[in-house]
Amino acid sequence: MSNLFRYLPSVDEVLSGLIKAEGIEDLPRPLVKDLVNEFLDICREEIRAGAFSEAGQLSAKALSPRLTAYVRSKARPHFRRVLNATGVVIHTNLGRSLLAKPAIEAVTEACAHYSNCEFDLATGKRGSRYSHVERILCDITGAEAALVVNNNAAAVFIMLETLAKGHEVIVSRGQLVEIGGSFRIPDVMAKSGARLREVGATNRTHVHDYENAIGDETAALMRVHTSNFRVVGFTKEVGLAEMRVLGDRYGLPVIEDLGSGTLYSLAGEGLLGEPTVQQVVAQGADVVSFSGDKVLGGPQAGIIVGRKEYIDRIKKNPINRAVRIDKMTLAALEATLRLYLDMDEARRRIPTLNMITSSPEALKSKARRLAEAVREALGDRVEVGMKKGFSRVGGGSFPEYDLPGTMVTVDIRGITAQALRGALLDTDPPLVARIEDDEFLLDPRTLGSSELKLAARALEQAADALTE
Repeated sequence: MSNLFRYLPSVDEVLSGLIKAEGIEDLPRPLVKDLVNEFLDICREEIRAGAFSEAGQLSAKALSPRLTAYVRSKARPHFRRVLNATGVVIHTNLGRSLLAKPAIEAVTEACAHYSNCEFDLATGKRGSRYSHVERILCDITGAEAALVVNNNAAAVFIMLETLAKGHEVIVSRGQLVEIGGSFRIPDVMAKSGARLREVGATNRTHVHDYENAIGDETAALMRVHTSNFRVVGFTKEVGLAEMRVLGDRYGLPVIEDLGSGTLYSLAGEGLLGEPTVQQVVAQGADVVSFSGDKVLGGPQAGIIVGRKEYIDRIKKNPINRAVRIDKMTLAALEATLRLYLDMDEARRRIPTLNMITSSPEALKSKARRLAEAVREALGDRVEVGMKKGFSRVGGGSFPEYDLPGTMVTVDIRGITAQALRGALLDTDPPLVARIEDDEFLLDPRTLGSSELKLAARALEQAADALTE
């Protein structure tokens, strides 16, 4: 065994051939060298374990295929593309919403060139970065003014820090929830310096609960979207119209945190209960916050719209500097918002809306094409079927609603659903699907038409890896 170590090729010998291999030639040489050393260390461990018996097994030529695969695998970027076959449209763990093509083009333009990010082309002087999206936000929502920060948690924070720091904000106890990642709405609100005055019970809050809590320390009345949490049955909450009357009576601003928020009404799709931002503004909310990267289908952002007197105060808050958006977000958001000037165009061209509103017929057709691609890739190793199933909007939106569609079932001979799911995380690109009742499912709703063959190829890669 000790004699076998000397037959391992040197790092330089291996590098000279490896750096010309496809997919490796453009990698930084120091990175490739480190990975070669790692691989040779693995070989030494295998020699000690008795995995090699002949010197010829350790030549540079013999090790080359395995070494090349190792370097390619380890050199892949940590942050990379994933195929989403889960059926969750706004999948927080997979990057939420996909950008529309105009938004992608706008980001590329913003990255590749200098821009008028904070430059007024009309005057030749310093300008405001918010001017690029404020007018279009006001046109779409009907608000007097608008501001954009880096996410909706920041939007809630800066709204309360500006309007209620050191004072009380009255909010229903049933709206103080915890959402994904152990993120608690009350924690962010409390960090703003505002004191939360909880009223009502978990399931029922009345107008008189708010009114009885109003005092000299009250700075605002607030409603909070409960994201992926719902109380059903014997319930009561105070509507925005009622809150507006109360706010006028006592001279208090009414703040609405919509969470995801939507500019496109999905009531026609059977997704009820989610007001549009336009409706909330029309009903009299003084300040409204919502996300740019959920149902809206744009980049991560926290959008604040409302009455000019309040928005101007928020703009002047020094914290705004810490939570402002960059040029790429601005570019993507403006391009996305422009699509909303024609709601039919928005539905057609914004991937999130398009996936949510896909017809059962279109989904069945896509499922059929996906099933055919899987059969073609795996042949007689696989049994493929189609069945009715349900997708989800995700992102804390419409938690009680299922989106009906057609699923593709995959059963590869000799491979369990759990093993297949694990192996697919190491394919290129990785494929994320779901298992229901021990059955492996692909939901075509969240796969683009150009991704169907990629998904089939990923299944083939996983099956090959598991049967080697």
